[in-house]
Amino acid sequence: MAKKGHKYIFVIGGVMSGVGKGVATASIGKVLQANGYKVNLVKVDPYLNVDAGTMNPTEHGETFVLRSGLETDQDMGNYERFLNRDLPEENYVTSGMVYSEVIKRERNLEYDGECVEAIPHVRDEIIRRFQKAASVNGSEISVIEIGGTVGDFQNAMFIEAARVMRAKHPDNVLFIMVTYLPIPSKVGEMKTKPTQNAIRQLNAYGVQPTIVIGRSEEVIDARRKGKIAEQCNIKPDHVISAPDIESIYDVPMNFERDNVSGVVLKELKLKKKKKAGMQKWNAFVRKVHNPKREVNIAVVGKYFDTGDFVLSDAYISVIEAVKFSSYTQGVKPNLAWLNSKDFETGKKKLAALKKYDGVIVPGGFGKTGIEGKIKVIKYIRENKIPYLGLCYGMQLAIVEYARNVAGIKKATTRETDENAERQVISIMEDQKEKLHNKDYGGTMRLGAYPAYLKRGTIARNAYKKELVEERHRHRYEVNPEYVKRLEEAGMVFSGVSPDKKLMEIVELPKSKHPFFLGTQFHPEFQARPLSPHPLFTEFIKATLKRQ
Repeated sequence: MAKKGHKYIFVIGGVMSGVGKGVATASIGKVLQANGYKVNLVKVDPYLNVDAGTMNPTEHGETFVLRSGLETDQDMGNYERFLNRDLPEENYVTSGMVYSEVIKRERNLEYDGECVEAIPHVRDEIIRRFQKAASVNGSEISVIEIGGTVGDFQNAMFIEAARVMRAKHPDNVLFIMVTYLPIPSKVGEMKTKPTQNAIRQLNAYGVQPTIVIGRSEEVIDARRKGKIAEQCNIKPDHVISAPDIESIYDVPMNFERDNVSGVVLKELKLKKKKKAGMQKWNAFVRKVHNPKREVNIAVVGKYFDTGDFVLSDAYISVIEAVKFSSYTQGVKPNLAWLNSKDFETGKKKLAALKKYDGVIVPGGFGKTGIEGKIKVIKYIRENKIPYLGLCYGMQLAIVEYARNVAGIKKATTRETDENAERQVISIMEDQKEKLHNKDYGGTMRLGAYPAYLKRGTIARNAYKKELVEERHRHRYEVNPEYVKRLEEAGMVFSGVSPDKKLMEIVELPKSKHPFFLGTQFHPEFQARPLSPHPLFTEFIKATLKRQ
């Protein structure tokens, strides 16, 4: 369990979802880390899914894979990027995990014949998980984001668990509400009433927030801060303004302008340590705001369309990885979201790709939009536009090359046609039985695996080392029966598993293409502001050369 005196900060949403609890949580963790504390960030998702792996990305956003292989909410990605370190699976909690554990223990007679109920058994399992996460990380402060919005039926048990922890250890537990202050265009002023009502609703749970972070289009003025403070029993300097900004990486510095770390440490009765500092972070942010040139990059995906809107969150780690590598080169990336289905139907012409300096085809699953992606890859290859394919983007690059260069007519992937004769992409052996039994959740090749890199290749020159470790999320692989034929046709498998059975990276020699590279793994999961991923950086360098 966590050390005695461990501090817990619970971040709860008010008024509406999607206002940035995850970024606020990550930023609070960052400023406390900069003050010299060992910080642990935990995400609570109140849904009954055991993990995030089976959810539709157009509705829920990206599935972020931890080093351990656990499939989690995209906020875990923000946590790792802000703290600049890997997080263990104990830092992710869902209602599905909690109830599964309680039911398993009941079946094993671990409750000694008691009537198993939400209170105390489910509540206590939640508390146990919070304490275990703190212990595993060896941290001094845990910042725990409770997903959803106050008033949701789903997250009430988690708030109750936090309330009990506060009741038992009032000096060790702090509540922060992230709320929204609208500025109706026809009214013309910022309104605090929705926030007041949200705080009162939280009060009905027996919880009083100590700090309120007010998200809005504009800075919260002194009058509105005073009104929230007076109506909700909060100190005026504990109402923190969080206006819309250009980059989420500005948020930690904005928080410090309102002395967030000072307020939090004082309320938790902690002294300021010698500051670890924000110098490197500040230097990164300066690069964000002072690019010397721009680069145009297209992301050709299949998870963009959700009603009349575009959900780029399905590829958030890819987007951020592009940004980090671009900023290191003094470049602002202009990203365009292109739906691969439009290239299938002819709604969008392939010639439109010529205006981009580089193209990325990210991961995905299933049949839809696949032929559109293959058309895009063929055009990019033939017109020598820098290309980066991730997971499915690598597999489809191999399908395209097999069909159009290696002479393997009707080459395809088993994922789109399990009865196809020429499956250059086949299912992994250990996955066949799982798919037959419909054992889908958490059963892919997940988490970190090693790969050896071939000398003299783009990959080896980018990483500058022979052995790398990257995170995976796939069931299908390059069919070993076709590897030799693809190599004879000019493809280079520059990264392979230690047993040489799995092809991890494929590329074309620079004599054939300036930059054409695909990875079976997801390099975006390890890209961070202070340590951009080398493959993304090489891709950005290639796009600049094209200019």
